[in-house]
Amino acid sequence: MLKNEKAMKRVILCLSAIMAMVCLQACRSERKGVATTADVLPAAPDYADSTQWYVADRQGQADIFYIISTETGDYPLANGHISHYADTYADSLRQPMRGEMVGVDTLLSGTLNFVSPYYRQCSLQSFVSDSLAAARMAVPTDDVRRAFNYFLTHLNQGRPFVLAGYSQGAMIALQLLSEMDDATYSRMVAAYLIGMSIPQQRVDGRRVRPAKRADDTGVTISYNTVRSDTCTLFPRSAIAINPVGWRTDDVAGLLITEPTPLLPVAQQTCDTLTVRLDTLSNLLIASGYTATDYVLPLIGREGNYHAREIWLYRHLLRQNIQQRVDAYRQ
Repeated sequence: MLKNEKAMKRVILCLSAIMAMVCLQACRSERKGVATTADVLPAAPDYADSTQWYVADRQGQADIFYIISTETGDYPLANGHISHYADTYADSLRQPMRGEMVGVDTLLSGTLNFVSPYYRQCSLQSFVSDSLAAARMAVPTDDVRRAFNYFLTHLNQGRPFVLAGYSQGAMIALQLLSEMDDATYSRMVAAYLIGMSIPQQRVDGRRVRPAKRADDTGVTISYNTVRSDTCTLFPRSAIAINPVGWRTDDVAGLLITEPTPLLPVAQQTCDTLTVRLDTLSNLLIASGYTATDYVLPLIGREGNYHAREIWLYRHLLRQNIQQRVDAYRQ
C-alpha cells in the first residue's frame, strides 16, 4: 500500500507543479499580449513508436486503456506564439503526463495490464469556455482515436478491455465509445468516464448505457463529486452512479479514506465521508471532507472535488474494475 500512496503522491505533486506553471503562464501571456493562435500544432505522435506509450504488461486477463486528464498549460514557442497543445516528444511536458499514468496504474490496475497513450491534449486554458474547448478538442480526440486503433491492432491481442478516462480523457473516451464497432464493443468490459458530464443525447442505449449495479458489463460508469450542488463545474450528467455501494438511488454510503495524496498516509487522519447521489442533479454530494488542496486553477471552484475523483474512491474503483472483469469472463 505504501508503494501505491507514494506513486499517487508523485502524480499529484507533478499536477500541482504544472498547474502553478499554467497560472503563471496565463498571467504572463495576458500582460505581454502574446499571440494565442490555435493552429500552431506540435508534431503528431507516431503510435508505432514505443516512446508514445506507457505500457505495464502483467500478462493479465484484461487490459485497461486509460486516457489521462489535463496535465498541460499554455506554453511559449520559439516564434513567440503560444501553444495550446501538449508536445508528446518534449520531456518537460511528458513528465507530468507520465506521472498520472504511473499513479493511476499503481492505484487501479492490480493484476490487469495498463496501457495509456501520450497525446496532444488541450491546455487547461482551453476549458475556460465551452466553445473554445469544443474548437480545440478535435486534435486530442483524433490522436487518441489513432492510438486506440493501434492498441486494438497491435497491443490488445484480443483480450477483454476496460476503457477509462478522467476529465479531458473521459470526454475523449466518450467519443471512442460512441464510435465503437460491434466486434470491439463485445470485448469492452465497461467504460469508466470519470469527472465529466454526459449529455442526455449521447446516452443511446446501445453503446452508451448507464451502469445500474456493481457487476453489469458493457456499461458506462460516471460521477462528479461536490460538497453541494452549487459547486458543480458541469451541466447535469445523464449518467451517474455512487461508487460507495454502486447504487443509482439516493441511499448514502459511508467512505473512510485519507483525504489527500499530498501527505504520506501515516501523517493523515482518515476522513469519514458520507456520499449520496442526488438523483435530481446527478451529483455525488460528499460531506466530511477536510482537505483544502483540491481547487483547480482557472476553472476550479471551492467545494468541487474534481481533482480527487480517483483518489477518494481508489480502493473501490480497483475492486470494481476487477469485479466487472470477472463478471465479463463468466
